[in-house]
Amino acid sequence: MNKKKIVALLSGGLDSQLAIKMMQKQNFEVSALAIKTPFCDFDCGRGCGSEIREKADNLNVSLKTAYLGEEYIEMLKNPKYKFGSGMNPCIDCRSMMFGVAKKYMKEINAEFVISGEVLGQRPMSQHNKALKIIEDEADLSGKIVRPLSGMLLPKTEPEKKGLIAREDLGKIRGRTRKSQLKLAKKFGIDNPPNAGGGCLLTDKSFAQKAKDLFRYIKSPTMNDVELLKIGRHFRFNETTKLIVGRNERENGIIESLKLPEDVLLHVKDHVGPTSLLRGNQLTNYIMTASQITIRYSDATINADTIVTYEYRNNKKEINTKYKDESFYIKYRISL
Repeated sequence: MNKKKIVALLSGGLDSQLAIKMMQKQNFEVSALAIKTPFCDFDCGRGCGSEIREKADNLNVSLKTAYLGEEYIEMLKNPKYKFGSGMNPCIDCRSMMFGVAKKYMKEINAEFVISGEVLGQRPMSQHNKALKIIEDEADLSGKIVRPLSGMLLPKTEPEKKGLIAREDLGKIRGRTRKSQLKLAKKFGIDNPPNAGGGCLLTDKSFAQKAKDLFRYIKSPTMNDVELLKIGRHFRFNETTKLIVGRNERENGIIESLKLPEDVLLHVKDHVGPTSLLRGNQLTNYIMTASQITIRYSDATINADTIVTYEYRNNKKEINTKYKDESFYIKYRISL
């Protein structure tokens, strides 16, 4: 007999892997779907990173990747179900992901969608009310199966149709991982990944930067979002901010993200950061930006130091001095 097809949201974490194993045990053909947003941390760009590809190969499932970019940023401006403790719009985010899964389900003629969600594990999006809202928003009512907690949740359409044996579903609840680790051993999943969210928007420091961006910029671009992921951020006024690299890798990224109207700064003759000044009336802030840039270099305190800056393809120098924290702390958005 041909196996029934299903779609599984695969994050790369242990829970989604276990959900797939449980459905394979019930003789389903699983097609995995990995969805990246600008704020999740598996490195797949618009394709797929080696790690999540390796997870799919180990699970013996096909893998499709999808990317939520501009539409995700648009949602962040005003999420219908608001934010969590950071700037995480978990319910809206999951609804969007399941919406993508629904399209894929129809594309391959699958029966339903599964995920590794565990009842009570996430305070905003994994309680009964939120799970139901997500299903309704994605237009998948009754067609999302959460195998790890299935016995604790209302019966789904696949169960009612006899496609799934309810007694083979789990009854895991809460944040403990004991049951998952036991299942991992049973299914032969070696070196199970540690628990932890992969969304930058739940990180308090990152959320500060994101809230600042969306407060002052009506329509942030992907370039703006990529800058959020690196550096120390300082805001001078409603339109003007400074990003200071923290290491060589970030310095390189800052240079790659520079736009034609940005100012790029370096400390001459000293090891130090690359800084990027973005906004309006930039020439009014080059001195302040230079002094902050020197602060994070190895230049001697109170010594005259030269900062080179590039603006509109013109390179110039400015001679100034290090300023202590009391000078710039009022501008700082994040460390």
